[in-house]
Amino acid sequence: MAVSLDGKVAVVTGAGRGLGRAEALELARLGARVVVNDFEPGPAEEVMAEIHDMGGEAAVNHADVADWEASKAMVRQAINVWGRLDILVNNAGFLRDRMIFNMSEEEWDAVIRVHLKGHFCPMRHAAEYWRERAKVEGAIYGRVINTSSEAGIGGSPGQPNYSAAKAGILQLTLSMAQALAKYGVTANAILPRAKTRMTENMDFFHETQDGWDVFGVENVSPLVAFLASPEAERVSGQAFVVYGKMINVLAAPASDRRFDAEKPWTPDSVAEHLVPFYEKREPIADGFRARLA
Repeated sequence: MAVSLDGKVAVVTGAGRGLGRAEALELARLGARVVVNDFEPGPAEEVMAEIHDMGGEAAVNHADVADWEASKAMVRQAINVWGRLDILVNNAGFLRDRMIFNMSEEEWDAVIRVHLKGHFCPMRHAAEYWRERAKVEGAIYGRVINTSSEAGIGGSPGQPNYSAAKAGILQLTLSMAQALAKYGVTANAILPRAKTRMTENMDFFHETQDGWDVFGVENVSPLVAFLASPEAERVSGQAFVVYGKMINVLAAPASDRRFDAEKPWTPDSVAEHLVPFYEKREPIADGFRARLA
């Protein structure tokens, strides 16, 4: 099966480096025309030049993706330059790690803004465009690929801001997938393990196997390209852990144990049911976190 994105138009945020760069190059390699977004001047131009060198088409955008008007203009740029928007890949983000008892309000707000709002704003403006097109054309082509993290399901203790933002991205993805399904738009999330500027100081992300980079960003971009393609028309509202040679499709949270009482609950009857249950379980490990992870 040959995946092709010929004729498609994509916006990739945070595409100057790391995951975004690898994804922009992969989409272009498969024939997509790409708006390369990066807030920092320089890297986006370099990626655009790489795309041009391979014979592709690309344009640069330096929008702050968490800014309402700037993200709207970014979406409009793709439409104005190439007449359409088919694919939106959201990557932009940074870290401000701190234990919750040390975290400042500014560190919380900054990470929630760039990750969660920085996904919402482009999605919102793309969704409006696709909905308006669908009113005229019927079912149209739309693909959204969002970047979450295993911190969003595992509750990384030193990243309360990042974990909350990434969990929010998962639900934002599911909400959009359900809201826009009738228009022909899919929305999915990836939870990548990759060596980027955010993880380069973590020894875990420097593993190699016979010289092969297990956590190289190029191991993630093929999944993104597939999710952006026509072949993924039946894939929506899904989340994928991806790294190395592995893609792990996550299931929705499931019920663990149900308790029913003969009479309305009281604090005492709740304790009678739950204390014996939790006596046989390990705090945190045998719970919501472990079941999702």
